[in-house]
Amino acid sequence: MNGKAAGPRTVAVVGPYLSGKTTLLEGLLHTAGATGRRGSVRDGNSVGDHAAEARARQMSTEINVASATFMDDPWFILDCPGSVELTYETQSALLAADVAVVVVEPETERALTLGPLFKFLDDHQVPHMLFINKLDTASARVRDVLAAVQSVSQRPLVLRHVPLRGAEDAITGYVDLISERAYRYKPGQASDLVKLPDDFWDRERPTRTSLVEKLADFDDKLLEQLLEDVEPDKEEIYRHLAMDLSRDLIVPVLVGAAQLDHGVRRLWKALRHDTPAPDVAAERLGMPATGETIAQVIKTFYPPHSGKLSLVRVWRGKVSEGQTLNGVRVAGVLRLSGANHEKVPSAGAGEVVALARLEGIATGVVLTSGGSPPKPPHAEIPAPVYGLAIAAEKRSDDVKLSGAIARLIEEDPTLSLEHNPDTHEMVLWGQGDVHLQIALDRLRSKHGLSVTGQAPAIPYKETIRRSTAQHSRFKRQSGGHGQFADIQIEVKPLPRGSGHVFTDKVVGGTIPKNYIPAVSEGVADYLAQGPLGFPVVDVSTTLITGQFHAVDSSDQAFKTVARMAMSEAMPNCDPVLLEPVHFVEIAVPNAFTSRVQRLVSGRRGQILGYDAKQGWQGWDVVAANMPRSELHDLIVELRSITLGVGTYADRFDHLQELTGKLAEKVLAGRPVQAAE
Repeated sequence: MNGKAAGPRTVAVVGPYLSGKTTLLEGLLHTAGATGRRGSVRDGNSVGDHAAEARARQMSTEINVASATFMDDPWFILDCPGSVELTYETQSALLAADVAVVVVEPETERALTLGPLFKFLDDHQVPHMLFINKLDTASARVRDVLAAVQSVSQRPLVLRHVPLRGAEDAITGYVDLISERAYRYKPGQASDLVKLPDDFWDRERPTRTSLVEKLADFDDKLLEQLLEDVEPDKEEIYRHLAMDLSRDLIVPVLVGAAQLDHGVRRLWKALRHDTPAPDVAAERLGMPATGETIAQVIKTFYPPHSGKLSLVRVWRGKVSEGQTLNGVRVAGVLRLSGANHEKVPSAGAGEVVALARLEGIATGVVLTSGGSPPKPPHAEIPAPVYGLAIAAEKRSDDVKLSGAIARLIEEDPTLSLEHNPDTHEMVLWGQGDVHLQIALDRLRSKHGLSVTGQAPAIPYKETIRRSTAQHSRFKRQSGGHGQFADIQIEVKPLPRGSGHVFTDKVVGGTIPKNYIPAVSEGVADYLAQGPLGFPVVDVSTTLITGQFHAVDSSDQAFKTVARMAMSEAMPNCDPVLLEPVHFVEIAVPNAFTSRVQRLVSGRRGQILGYDAKQGWQGWDVVAANMPRSELHDLIVELRSITLGVGTYADRFDHLQELTGKLAEKVLAGRPVQAAE
């Protein structure tokens, strides 16, 4: 884009873990004069990654917000997490941005990790540039990196700059392929204009031609000029570049080394000229062009010792302190820069600010001052793949823990809490071990709660393989009224999935009708923990006959005798352990399909087949049945063998018998023994 932008623009800085996103953020802020010194992730003084859990890991753990003014244009920068376990957070930021800068290391073997990110950007038509970082330490050539990244990008990559190399092959500057000018880096300052190397165009003329040809694919007039060997005007090429970026037709590629300030100023200029105005993103999201104020919640924060903050982008109108949005009063408007909060009276269209104390307003909600809010596309909350059974170290913190976890989930909707009725555990679910450890750290740092976490217990069941009959009598005299109950029952196995069936076949009033429910209740009580120590399923219990005493019989007596009868009968029914088996679908690039099949087989899985993943070129989905006990750390190993991009979804499918040494190991570790 040439000329002044209409309103503040927002750039999301994204890329894989360790690609140098936060270092680039520090460079952008310092170059724009927004900070007096460059912060460092290693030194723990960066604007980004300011949270305690981020600094402890030297990685982004949530969206970091900063603002800057470059050449009189106002900007908001969203520094996004690179970990695959925090993808939802990144996707939410991308949808709110005008442009994304994808930061990558110059390593060809890691290009595959960009596939899911590029697909999301293209599916949602978010304009994006590629910044090849760390060229000062690179072993791979830019063209090799481009070829590797192009293999996972649906859009053509358009190389804007070619590195210039000096003594010992060190990169000293770059050539802008459109302006055809060479520059030498001067860290902290604008680059010097230098003479082009004498043989430069002998080597690089095809590179520039390729740039123009890719732009010509989207414009007939430009294509006609190429066919007639007419050199397009440079301003025309710039115009096409900005226009095609805005429509997500191409991916401009810039190069540099953020740690040394190489290419940072040039990136700023590319952003300034080529990033579309905020109304383009608003239109992409389906936001009306006229009418009431509209803003959307990108992220929810609960800063330590502070109230709730809702990070929003204002799409239309103005948001002010005291204004009512969606029926909730705005308690304050804050401009964020890392950990610093500056109170401002209002924010206009295009700005990214935090609104204070919007109680009941969740991440993703569209806020309006009146009328029905639009329904823009949103990032899909991924299914949980890793869980920890958690508990407060101090019993007195149990009530406080529930409220703290509710706030964590409000901040991060990819977390979820399960109260398992079979294992009686509170299980926190998320996207991986790092994700959940970050959550536990936040419980400590923000809420003062020390919490333990361990692998969740597997909800084993048990059943029987043989039928039996049982006659039991309960009789007790202790002065006054005694207790008496007598029953005969039959216990039989049922087909898998039948649960428990209780049948009353008493005739002739040998047991009064009012005592029958007590027998059923006693049987159910026992089946909660059978002879192997686990809930019993797929069993039929039939009450045949019995005896009662007009004075000493009671509901309690018949409930007691029912438990006795079951405890005496069940060990004779050949009890067997059942383990839950889940249907699992594992999605990976097809280069890893054979590895995944070996992984499944090595975890006692039964492979059901595999097929191409719909809508994902070069990806497969492997379907399998796997024991739940093998799923706890499956995501850890899966990511290890797929460069972090493999994922899976699962659901309970059936119970199957578990015998032999595996069953013996489970029984040896069962929580309590069944009643004798």
